[in-house]
Amino acid sequence: MSGTSADAIDAALVQLDGKDCRVLHAIQLPLPDHLRAQIVSLFQSGDHEIDRMGSLDRDLGELFADAVQQLLSASGVSAREIAAIGSHGQTIRHRPRLRSGSGFTLQIADPNTIAEITGITTIADFRRRDMAAGGQGAPLVPAFHQAVFANKGRCRVVLNIGGIANITVLAADGTVRGYDTGPGNGLMDAWIFDCQGEKN
Repeated sequence: MSGTSADAIDAALVQLDGKDCRVLHAIQLPLPDHLRAQIVSLFQSGDHEIDRMGSLDRDLGELFADAVQQLLSASGVSAREIAAIGSHGQTIRHRPRLRSGSGFTLQIADPNTIAEITGITTIADFRRRDMAAGGQGAPLVPAFHQAVFANKGRCRVVLNIGGIANITVLAADGTVRGYDTGPGNGLMDAWIFDCQGEKN
């Protein structure tokens, strides 16, 4: 995936076995400056945005596939050993609530391109399915937190500080709530870039 800061693609090789989840290897592939600039330009409306989005969608799909191939090479695992790729993609718009009409969310990094290049089944578009089911499309991590950290009889709260921060409340009775809390590293990244001229 690539987060709100659009600075890199994070790829992890994960083994899931029943209730256990084990990270076998992980890499970070920095996004080239020109692609990051294109992503940021699509955060707001602009001229020819559909054409720019379509082209960037394919370019990011190729880069995500490259990240998968680098991850597999670094870990010594072959593509045929992988059950599936779960690709969140790069969020370019997230509007869960609109004054009129339905909210929407949009992530790019074409999963068809990823699947074609890697030869691995690719699952994507997680946020829109959550919204179709009545959710807000974000955060998506509470289901993972529940699987890994829940302990009936104990209340736990997990804080995730990304570009946008969110928390997961794992209540003692087994119920789960998760929600965005507002800006996280995004504001700090913007300040460092504007005031120091440095990328995050």
